[in-house]
Amino acid sequence: MSILIGGSEDGQVFLDPKFANRHGLVAGATGTGKTVTLQCLAEGFSDLGVPVFMADVKGDLSGMSQAGKAHPKVDERVQAIGITDYHACAYPVAFWDLFGQKGTPVRSTVSEMGPQLLSRLLGLNETQESVMTLVFEFADQESVLLLDLKDLRTSLEYLAANTHNLGTGYGVSKSSVNAILRRLLMLEREGGRKFFGEPALQLEDFMQTARDGRGLINILAADKLIMSPRVYSTFLLWLLSELFESLPELGDPEKPVLVFFFDEAHLLFKDSPKPLLEKIEQVVRLIRSKGVGVYFISQSPSDIPDSVLGQLGNRIQHALRAYTPKEQKAVKVAAQSFRKNPKLDTVTAITELGVGEALVSTLQDKGVPAPVQRVLVRPPQSRMGKATVVERKTLLDRDPNMRLYGQTVDRRSAHEILSERTQTALKQQEEAELAKRAEQAQGKKSTRSSNRQSVGEAFLKSAARSLGSAAGRKLFRGILGSLLK
Repeated sequence: MSILIGGSEDGQVFLDPKFANRHGLVAGATGTGKTVTLQCLAEGFSDLGVPVFMADVKGDLSGMSQAGKAHPKVDERVQAIGITDYHACAYPVAFWDLFGQKGTPVRSTVSEMGPQLLSRLLGLNETQESVMTLVFEFADQESVLLLDLKDLRTSLEYLAANTHNLGTGYGVSKSSVNAILRRLLMLEREGGRKFFGEPALQLEDFMQTARDGRGLINILAADKLIMSPRVYSTFLLWLLSELFESLPELGDPEKPVLVFFFDEAHLLFKDSPKPLLEKIEQVVRLIRSKGVGVYFISQSPSDIPDSVLGQLGNRIQHALRAYTPKEQKAVKVAAQSFRKNPKLDTVTAITELGVGEALVSTLQDKGVPAPVQRVLVRPPQSRMGKATVVERKTLLDRDPNMRLYGQTVDRRSAHEILSERTQTALKQQEEAELAKRAEQAQGKKSTRSSNRQSVGEAFLKSAARSLGSAAGRKLFRGILGSLLK
């Protein structure tokens, strides 16, 4: 069974699930039909029993949880493509949300994110990233857990305050620590406080099938998240990295174990340092052997670095505009990314495509790209548009994931342990200071005691002074009297 994309003048066009893990690209200008194409692909994978993850940037994908409605234009397209088994239906959907407002909360721990991704998330420079790496090494050595941002903040402050007492290798600059702490505050304001913590997401909860055998479509509410592009792209990259590290090697399975759609893909590569780009390229190249297909959605192929673009075997290109020299260059790049079809002028076709039309090239036998074709994309069977608030709430109320992840758990970790150490050290320091003061006070008391006179000694000295003074006065008076005579 293959996934129907649409119809061309040469017949229906399919995506072979055997090559779906060779990744893909869905590109096109705003309003040309990328969302509907994305919806159709997700439905096709779900029908094959393949779980799907996708970010819903505009909120339109939530309607996949509801059956589509009859419409004359839909009927017309179904007939034009020659679809015989079209029927409106809802799909098994799980809603997720980093902020916990429109779906089940999604969390990761600071430890799982790691110093490199966390440094990218915070926009740290090389020196600050080295401090972040040092914090993770310290936590590992001390066997303290870094779960949420409180743990990270307390660990940073502890290192800065005890940099001279922790031995060589743990010297950190307080200015660098303060800079990181300021970035953490900004991250918290963008919603990072809700994302980092426990219970952390278990990837197997993404990779489920419904009772009828269809793959679960996991939809991440990203309409608010996209306003924090660094958080959005770093989270999706972390998710890809976790899949890569945790899934077993499968080679080339008959169908993927999971398909991952990365909308607004240009955000992943924008301002990314070279080491991070290399890691992205490595993950994309190697994760296909784990049975995971990654599909990037962006306006133009030029948004994707060549090193990654060259690994995307299945391509769907919607219309592009060519009003400016930059846009004209993007059209040529898009046209050159396809295998040529002598019956089709690709450059001209890209600018002439109507809404719901696309240029399509998928991998065929032996993984060879098929010649590009101009395709009328099929209509989805689920609703095109948003689910209502009531419909979304109804699904969430019976979602078992909400029972697993709905409530935050705050267990003993670095924040509590290091705070207790700091309080203990301060108490010991205070006690030592009090003991020192008491010892000093006792020494002064002993000195004063040794200098004091007994009552008898004082009386004798006072009497002697009195006698001496009386004798002196008597002598003085005697001498004065003899002088006056």
